[in-house]
Amino acid sequence: MKKIRILVVDDEPGMLEVCADALAGLSDVQIITESNSMAAAEMLKEGGVDFLITDMRMPGMSGMDLLRVAREVDPNLPALVLTAYPELDNAVEAMKTGAVDYIPKPFHPGVLLKTVERLSRERCLREENRLLRRQWTRDYAFGDMLGQSQSMRKVFDTLERVAETGVDVLVIGETGTGKELVARGIHGRGARAKAPFVPVDCGAIPEELMESEFFGHEKGAFTGANARNLGLLEFADKGTIFLDEIGQLPLRLQAKLLRALQERKIRRVGGNRELPVDVRVIAATSLDLEQEVKAERFRADLFYRIHVARIDLPPLREREGDIPLLAEAFLERYAREMGREGVRLSADALEVLCAYPWPGNVRELQNVLKRALTMVRQGSIQPEDLPDNVLTVAARSHVPPKDSGFFALRDHRVAVFEREYFTRLLEETRGDVSQAARTAQIPRGTLYRLLKNHGLEPAHFRDSASPNEFEI
Repeated sequence: MKKIRILVVDDEPGMLEVCADALAGLSDVQIITESNSMAAAEMLKEGGVDFLITDMRMPGMSGMDLLRVAREVDPNLPALVLTAYPELDNAVEAMKTGAVDYIPKPFHPGVLLKTVERLSRERCLREENRLLRRQWTRDYAFGDMLGQSQSMRKVFDTLERVAETGVDVLVIGETGTGKELVARGIHGRGARAKAPFVPVDCGAIPEELMESEFFGHEKGAFTGANARNLGLLEFADKGTIFLDEIGQLPLRLQAKLLRALQERKIRRVGGNRELPVDVRVIAATSLDLEQEVKAERFRADLFYRIHVARIDLPPLREREGDIPLLAEAFLERYAREMGREGVRLSADALEVLCAYPWPGNVRELQNVLKRALTMVRQGSIQPEDLPDNVLTVAARSHVPPKDSGFFALRDHRVAVFEREYFTRLLEETRGDVSQAARTAQIPRGTLYRLLKNHGLEPAHFRDSASPNEFEI
């Protein structure tokens, strides 16, 4: 195993000895002491230093100067500042310059040892996370999509091949499965990556405006058309147009869209000449378009036109093993965005997430984690920080195997009943344990024990507003 090289810089020989003695107990570590800050700077520039400990004020180059050199050589190098002047301004400046922590002098050697051990562990964790992200990029990702399940690996393999061809694509999947992420991933991997990507929600455009939105209009084409307006297909020229929920297009517009895709030409509303357009079409729907064709709500010729390549996205409930991967990735991203770095997902909360069937798919998982970050009171998300409907449905879904026998199945049913009963009871009493115990006709001590068994915290029901108030 490669030894970790710790460089300690201080102009006082006695302090160097104190630091070396304090860190001597660390395993697989090489301690390098240097009293000349200029020489220390050269060592940093040569590389090979894994950890820097420096005094703040020294002749020649100051600790701040060394931090700047270290940051230029390795932005991720952990740096610890020792200072006899622990003013707030000094600490803030040191942190901005790249220090991860500082210790005021004089200090106990044990404080230095524990601080270095902690910072070393944190660096190892960061390196592991960086390695995991590289693995996701290589093995478990396509664009912004993550997944290690067999079903998603098959999707990623298909996407890699489809992206290179340039053919039109039909993406089928339930709401919230990530159809737009698929489209953006295909666009980003294809030959049109530098050209526009134009997403269109076909269900959000009023029918009377659809033709103008898709094909544009000339000045004076209708009341209110005070200037020429380019359509979405023109905006997407040389690029990709993503038609989300294409099954909601009215039949009249389906015919016009089909002609535009076949001829690769459009005519603006109120115009008298055809304009060439070159677009790749990626269409998506949560409907069964084949059934829509049979019901004559969707044109068969348009269906076959866009159905050159097909991607079927599995719902989250069928992506075995993907929930922990997605939950950790989303939690890291949203914690950073919300200023709640360091919040983790407890094993109990993760078990609940894995037992829930996710009718809203990945989008619902994202919203639940955002809400949990809003509600969490500790350093880790517990089951009580998750929405009540997730807890209730997950408890129902987590059924023991059929061959578990009478007693296991009975215990499961009793646990589901107890959780639902006590959740409703705490909601009705607004977390008043005394009133809840009287209503349930059980001793308070027994009630507390049962609530603890089910991860129910009375304070949550006292402090929180109505369940819908924090829905995201």
